[in-house]
Amino acid sequence: MDGERTLIDHSHKRRDKVGDTEKLTINLGYVDLGRIDLLVQEGFYSNRSDFIRTAIRNQLSAEGEAVKESIVRQTLELGLRVYDMAELEAVKAGGEKLHVKVVGLVRIASDVTPELARATIASITVLGALQASKELKAALADRIL
Repeated sequence: MDGERTLIDHSHKRRDKVGDTEKLTINLGYVDLGRIDLLVQEGFYSNRSDFIRTAIRNQLSAEGEAVKESIVRQTLELGLRVYDMAELEAVKAGGEKLHVKVVGLVRIASDVTPELARATIASITVLGALQASKELKAALADRIL
């Protein structure tokens, strides 16, 4: 399947550091793979991953305006969003429920109990990655869109 590409991307951070990235899978045809290897061999890129990250960033940059418009239209937050016990306790005290909508990374801190999360989070939509304990993910499974 020369030229066929399948891409699953779960992280949208620029200049990622080890530990702040998520692995993705990509299938390429042999000819495309060989062309990438040639560019690496010629010193244009340090390795295949460097080429792929650069290509993705360039494409995201080219589509930047469309992404911005979509974020505004869908009222999404962009980047890293952390929820901890103090913030969720304040939400609970106010009698509110959160509708979490993020492009990037949502991290629910380890001090948040499954009970507090269920009491304060009505829904979670993450275009990127959700980092939370297995117990929290299980407690919120019916609210993760």
